[in-house]
Amino acid sequence: MKTHLINFCIIVGLALCSFTFPKKDLSFQAQKYVTQTLTFEGKTFTVRAYENIIYVANPVDTVYQKMNIYIPEEYFSGKKINGYAAETAPIFFPNKVGGYMPAQPATLKEMPMGMGGNRPPMNGMPPMGERRPDGAPAMPQAKPSTVVAALAKGYVVASAGARGRTLKASNGEYTGKAPAGIVDLKAAVRYLKFNDKLMPGDANKIISNGTSAGGAMSTLVGATGNSPDYEPYLKAIGAANGTDDVFAVSAYCPITNLDHADMAYEWQFNGYNTYKRGGPMQAKNSDAPSVLSEEQIKISGQLKTLFPTYINSLNLKDSKGKSLTLDADGNGSFKDLVINYVIASAQKALDAGKDMSSYAFLKVSGNQVTGLDFGAYVSYMERMKTPPAFDALDLSTGENMLFGSATIDKQHFTEFGQKNAIGEASRVDEVFVKMMNPMYYLGQKNTTNAKHWRIRHGSKDKDTSLAISVILTTALQNKGIDANLEFPWDKPHSGDYDLDELFAWIDGLCK
Repeated sequence: MKTHLINFCIIVGLALCSFTFPKKDLSFQAQKYVTQTLTFEGKTFTVRAYENIIYVANPVDTVYQKMNIYIPEEYFSGKKINGYAAETAPIFFPNKVGGYMPAQPATLKEMPMGMGGNRPPMNGMPPMGERRPDGAPAMPQAKPSTVVAALAKGYVVASAGARGRTLKASNGEYTGKAPAGIVDLKAAVRYLKFNDKLMPGDANKIISNGTSAGGAMSTLVGATGNSPDYEPYLKAIGAANGTDDVFAVSAYCPITNLDHADMAYEWQFNGYNTYKRGGPMQAKNSDAPSVLSEEQIKISGQLKTLFPTYINSLNLKDSKGKSLTLDADGNGSFKDLVINYVIASAQKALDAGKDMSSYAFLKVSGNQVTGLDFGAYVSYMERMKTPPAFDALDLSTGENMLFGSATIDKQHFTEFGQKNAIGEASRVDEVFVKMMNPMYYLGQKNTTNAKHWRIRHGSKDKDTSLAISVILTTALQNKGIDANLEFPWDKPHSGDYDLDELFAWIDGLCK
């Protein structure tokens, strides 16, 4: 707790030092825009682009604590789009956070997440500019902008930048460690709520969206609405006077529940001792598999044994009220539920006409997927990370950096990580771990959870365990909250790949 107070005081001091002018007016300036003409799927339309809005009165970093708001021109002349009017249009709230790094707001011209543009270098590496590492594959081409697609549907789009784990102030203090990123996104929501009467769009219909760490941020935005835990941090940066709960959450492969993610990963991958690093920036020779060391295999086994205790402590229930549990070997009704999600994904692909004959781990009878060899399926997925996957014993992960402090770059955030650390290392105050995990805020007093959730985790996504999204979805459902989870077939770690389905879901909620 002492560390918590010291960090908070430093954050407050940095915020106050960065702002010496009269308090910023956070009112939406409706006349400060640029008109943009866009084309999407043959449809040409015009929007007003309000860009680089500083959404707090006392910013720590104006490079990132800014928001872009895009509004269809028709709403300023009383017209409707897709059945929505200026007063009823939902506000789509995508973030571009990746790897818990600093992120600028989304724009009308998007590169794939983490590519090019204004992303900072990873893990202190020198900026790459337009070049790539020797042997690395060519950069993927820009895909159609999610922002433009949402505008074509008649949504108002508001995308906020946020601080991240690598940021430093001029005095050398770190300014983007947990919980800075989620505090920033909550402050952006407050800006939208504060200005609801001054701009088109219904601030009671905000739909958060993100991928990977951005997906985790989206779940946090949805889970922690109006929680008093964040209030001191919001006040320190001068957040607008408003609430910060949102209507709905869209999250793709959320890298969340970090304090239990190591054990979940080894529950899934224990016994699979070869691994392949992934990601578009990896060199070609990284496709060659590596083998876990004897020590890593031992650690994997130790972490796996911790997972059943965690699952059983949650008292999760399935849709029929049956307890979801695991035995000491990691088998049981919870594992069966995970398998059923994979089977449902395979069935959806089969129904869509995909040839499933090459997937030997599936049991298919006629037009029905009847079973799954989970071990063979996990082998097909391939392990990507070494144990511990998130709280690395040598403090080498982005998550170790996330849980640093104003004066310490990297820290452990689990008991296992600190107990087995390579060399001496501090452990972050547990309050910060709580503030970065949506599980602790579901159904809690003085907290407003989003009413609707849509979570997608590709069936071939091995950045975190399948169990993580199953746990979150089931916990939401057990609280009586509308939550839908699917494992889209053969999708790797990625997001925004099913915009038609996403927008149909939003329309179903908002019309």
